[in-house]
Order: sequence, then C-alpha cells, then structure tokens
Amino acid sequence: MILKFLRLLKILSVATRYGLDEIIVSELPVPRTAKLLDKIFFWRKISAPRGVRLRMALEELGPIFVKFGQVLSTRRDLVPPDIADELALLQDRVPPFDSDIAIAQITRSLGAHPDQLFASFDRTPVASASIAQVHFATLKNGREVAVKVLRPGMKKSIDEDVALMHLAAGLVEKLWTDSRRLKPREVVAEFDKYLHDELDLMREAANASQLRRNFANSQLLLVPEMFWDYCSSSVIVMERMRGIPVSQIDRLEAAGVDLKKLSSDGVEIFFTQVFRDGFFHADMHPGNILVSVDPATFGRYIALDFGIVGTLNDFDKDYLAQNFIAFFRRDYKRVAEAHIESGWAPRDTRVDELESAVRACCEPIFDRPLKDISFGQVLLRLFQTSRRFNVEVQPQLVLLQKTMLNIEGLGRQLDPDLDLWKTAKPYLERWMNEQVGWRGMVDRLKAEAPRYAHIFPQLPRLIYQALEKTTDLEVNDSALLRELMHHQRRTNRVLMLVAGLLGLLFSAVAVTYLYGHWWMRS
Repeated sequence: MILKFLRLLKILSVATRYGLDEIIVSELPVPRTAKLLDKIFFWRKISAPRGVRLRMALEELGPIFVKFGQVLSTRRDLVPPDIADELALLQDRVPPFDSDIAIAQITRSLGAHPDQLFASFDRTPVASASIAQVHFATLKNGREVAVKVLRPGMKKSIDEDVALMHLAAGLVEKLWTDSRRLKPREVVAEFDKYLHDELDLMREAANASQLRRNFANSQLLLVPEMFWDYCSSSVIVMERMRGIPVSQIDRLEAAGVDLKKLSSDGVEIFFTQVFRDGFFHADMHPGNILVSVDPATFGRYIALDFGIVGTLNDFDKDYLAQNFIAFFRRDYKRVAEAHIESGWAPRDTRVDELESAVRACCEPIFDRPLKDISFGQVLLRLFQTSRRFNVEVQPQLVLLQKTMLNIEGLGRQLDPDLDLWKTAKPYLERWMNEQVGWRGMVDRLKAEAPRYAHIFPQLPRLIYQALEKTTDLEVNDSALLRELMHHQRRTNRVLMLVAGLLGLLFSAVAVTYLYGHWWMRS
C-alpha cells in the first residue's frame, strides 16, 4: 500500500511539473479552474506545447506509460490531433537489464544453465524493450536461435500502473460528457489485456506459430520457427532471422530490393491477415519488420515480436470488407447504411446526412498518391463525423486502426507514390467474391458438413418417434379426437415436408462435398 501511494505521488509530481493538469482542465466547461491552477502552481513555467509535455511526462513515468501513450496515439477520436501526433513519436528506449539476471531467468524457467542448453550463448543482448530483451545463441545441433527473456518484476509493475489507469479512466467518464461513446475504461481494459498477454511469452510463441502456419506457403512473409522444447512463460527460443530493417531504405536499395514491389506486398500481407485469416500482427512498426536478402527468400518480409496480435470475427471482417469496397467504389450511401445496419450508428440516423458527411471526409483523398494523403487527417475527420452522429467507437478495431497507421508509415518510406486504394481494391473484391460466390458456398458447406453429418442418419428414427408419440394418445371424446386427428395430419404433413427438405439438403451437401473434393483434386 505504501509503495502504491509513493507511486501515485510520483505520478502526480510528474504530471504537475509538466502541466498535465492544464490539458485536463482545458476540456472542462469551467475556464476559471485553469486560472486558479495557474495561481496555485505559480512557480512552474510552461512553455512547451501540450503534446510535447505529455510525451515527456510519459517517458519519465516509465515503459508502461510509454506503451499506453503509443496505444493512445491511435485513438484520434479520444485525443486532439496535436497530442496524437506527438504521442506517435514515443519509443521504447529502455536500457537492457543485467545479463546475470537474464541467465538466472533462463536457468529457472528451463531447468538448466544456458551453457548446458546451448552450444554458445551471447551474454550481450542485441535488443531491449519494455517487456523483454533478446540474446543470440546456438543450439547443440548447430541451429542459430534468438532467446527472448522476460524482464523481471514486470507483472507487479504493470498491475500497479494499470490499476491507476483504471482509476483515471473512471474519473474521465465522470468529467467528460463524451466519454460513453469513446469508452475510456474499455480502452484501458484492452490495454490491460494486451500487456498481460505480452507477459506470457508462451502466448507470443503460439501467436508466431499460428502466423507461420497461415503463411506456410506464402512467397511474401517469413515467420521464425519456435523451438517448443526451450519455451516457457518467461523464456522463448526461436529461429534466428537475418535481414535488413525495413526502415533502412539505403541498404535495401543497395541490396537490389524492389521497393515498389515491397510496398505493394506489404499491403497484400496486411489484407490477407485481416480478411482471409482474421488474425493479424498488430505491432508492425519498422523495428519489428525485416526484409530478407538471402538468395532463397530474397525480398520477403520477416515478421518479429508477436506479443500483440489482433483478431476479427466473421461479422467484423464482413463489415470492414463492405466498408472498404464501398469506399473504393465511392459508394458513400452503402458506408452509411452499413454503419446503421451494424448498430454502430443509432437507428434513427438519417442515411442521406451520414452519407453526405462521409463523402466530405473521403472524397478529397481519392486519385492521389500515398505521399499526398494523410490517414491521420482522414481518421480525424471521420472521428469528428462519428462524434456528430453518435457513432460508437468499437474497441476491438483499435488495434486494426493502429496497424493501418503502421502500414501507412511503411508505405511512405518504401514508395511514396503507392496508390493504396488501387493496390488493395482488386484483392478485396476477389475476397468478397470468394465469400459470397459459388466457391464461398462450397467452402462453407464443406466446413459445416461434419457438424451435421451425425444428425442426418438419426432423422428417420426421430421422425418415427415423433409420429408414434402422437398416435399413442388415447382420447375418448369424439369431437376432441377429430380435432386431434386433424392436428395430427397437419403435423404429419409438416414433418414430412421437413424430412423432405432435410433430405434435399443432405443430398446437396453430399453432392457439393464430392464435387469440391473432385475439384480440389483436379
């Protein structure tokens, strides 16, 4: 309790020194409060812009607050653009912890000293972040690996800081009238979830394994193999990947990498993860992306750090695909209808008004290269529109928005002339055709067939039992008997009709399955 109190005092001290109270008070409808605070804290001199002050305060408060600032930078519906732009500059500049501590962590987690587990182990870390650091090593069979070790004491630190964030989010909901739609407590809850997910390195290893399986036959993306015999919740060992960081454009050009192809491949990888798999790497900043220059895999992306991944259900994927395609076709009416049909906009929203507002946001960005488009500005205008029409922001899409901004940054570096819309439109249209066309129906029937295969053989017995229960009724009253017989005949007709329809459905499934099996083999 004393440590929590001291931590709270430090947070308040940092916030006061950087004038964060001024940022909060500026959102309140009481201007006299700001003047009162200026008189109370007369000794401080605040000259830097508010976004800069907030960024510096978060950096001083430590890696957990830095990560929260990074997440908050994607919520341009929640923070003004000047603050969001400054928070986007936050980096995990965390010094490495002592190698002896890392070795002790490995020994405790894997049951043996690194000198016993590996043929060689580099005590000097090659990378250090807020959650973990990485050492290179070599297995006894000669395979080169990267060993990721969890930073000690992180869970306690995260629990204490996130608890304070929950408290702050509750205060925001009470003080800010727009907070219900923006859901600050849900934002903190999502952040809490992702941070604790990152603390379990086995989860990260499983994420990497899933992504590797999804792109097993891909010519676009490489994902390191996990060595499960050397993995635990605090230590994971993966294949060592060699490549050039995607942000080092000069080295990529010198190596002969086609930057235009690389940029379009990045767009395809993103949409493949989102719409085909509903499972995407949600931390795609340049530090986590390499480009292979090995002759066998030349020009492919290499993904690293799988602590944060996003998932989308079928409803989310369908909603997003409809909106993307409607955007690409400039069908703003369909965009407005999709928002209302999904329930994200109130049912009484006028379609024509929402359509007009969306058109004003999106029309200026078409037929322009990526270098002339700011997704930050587009998102800001869309969020301003959503506030006007009381559209609820969906927390499950925050990671997707963050990833789209990462893709924008990569695209600007690799090919400023890339037309993102024209590159993505054919892929999305093909995906939609596969979902709603004949092939999509065949795939869904094949997926559902095993679920209902055990029901169809039981249908005759179930129908017979239903009919037998009806005929076993003993009724003496003739009028009632005639009425029951009438209902029985009607029930029999309904049951026979149902049986017939189920028989037809079973036949259709069987034929479709056989056709699909033949088609796949041919």
